[in-house]
Amino acid sequence: MDIQRRKSRKIRVGNVEVGGDAPIAVQSMLTNDTRDVKESVYQIKRLADAGCEIIRLAVPDKEAAEALKSIVSQSPIPVVADIHFDYRLALAAADNGVHCIRINPGNQPRKEFIRAVVTKCKEREIPIRIGVNSGSVEKPIKDAYPDDLVTQLVESALLNARILEEEEFFDFKISVKASDPLKMVDAYRRLAKLVDYPLHLGVTEAGTLKRGLIKTSLAFGMLLSEGIGDTIRVSLTADSIEEVFAGHEILRGMGLRQSGSNLISCPSCGRCEVDLHGLANSVEALMADMDRQNPGKPLDVAVMGCFVNGPGEAGHADIGIAGGIGQYYIFKGEEKVMRVPEHEALEKFKAELQKTYAEYDPEAKKHQPKQNANWQTANKDAETLAVEAHIAELESSV
Repeated sequence: MDIQRRKSRKIRVGNVEVGGDAPIAVQSMLTNDTRDVKESVYQIKRLADAGCEIIRLAVPDKEAAEALKSIVSQSPIPVVADIHFDYRLALAAADNGVHCIRINPGNQPRKEFIRAVVTKCKEREIPIRIGVNSGSVEKPIKDAYPDDLVTQLVESALLNARILEEEEFFDFKISVKASDPLKMVDAYRRLAKLVDYPLHLGVTEAGTLKRGLIKTSLAFGMLLSEGIGDTIRVSLTADSIEEVFAGHEILRGMGLRQSGSNLISCPSCGRCEVDLHGLANSVEALMADMDRQNPGKPLDVAVMGCFVNGPGEAGHADIGIAGGIGQYYIFKGEEKVMRVPEHEALEKFKAELQKTYAEYDPEAKKHQPKQNANWQTANKDAETLAVEAHIAELESSV
């Protein structure tokens, strides 16, 4: 599916372009105490290694705002200061070098406070995120549209956009988050028709790893397929690494980013004679390490639980491994590369995976002809013939 991105104006968050024709950026947020500079920097670098492109930090008090000066100077990715209630913390954060200010308009009691933040951001050339969510809509808007959360979110966003526009400030993006994914989708759809500012997507308080991923994937899939969304955060009650991983996987699945390799693995069945789950997890860990060492090389890597499905069903993979009792085959495309005993399988596969990353050529891959589906029959030894007889027996039984 060819997704046509919504046309939006482009802003910059540090060195990351947001909106326009820029790639959709993956964000996350630290969960530790911002006042702990050492831990904050450690967590940011850990998330950056995992693919996080913009990081947000809570700024609850003056001490946290002061800590930003040291954190920002050591951060490899742009830092967003998350401000609630006290606008003076936004002013301090801007002075201490953050790359973006996120304000929650319903938590700013007076609009002149927002105007003060705008003045500072203009001075420092820092963008703003208008962060509206279901828990922070202004009371007059709630009273005007009772029991209509979607309208509340959109009206609050438009109200605060107008405040910034009146100050001749247009360097901002908007989010209208809700914990209900369908209401969140409706709010973004409506807002996308009314403004051309970049939109940051998120399902707030999405839940634990499993539930949060399902809700967020549902909402993001609908919006991204319609071209809506310029930055995303998968909000999970889990390790923030999971948020970053999920964000990239969603974008990859939608065909919107090619960041890192793709794992193809069968779900297992009664034919499986190996520890497929353990093997898949081990290969995924290898891929994560090699993706960091080899950026821009999005391989297709397959892990299959038997010789029936692999390499047959994974013949489009750049490299794969298929297991049987006591032995494994390593294959590239539909060509068998080697047969290895079980106890050597992972180490041999790691070596072949490293070689495949080193030899990867994206242009050659585009024009690579489909390999012959028939495995080579020449020079087969007795053990290979026995395995293939076992394959034939399995195939005849399904």
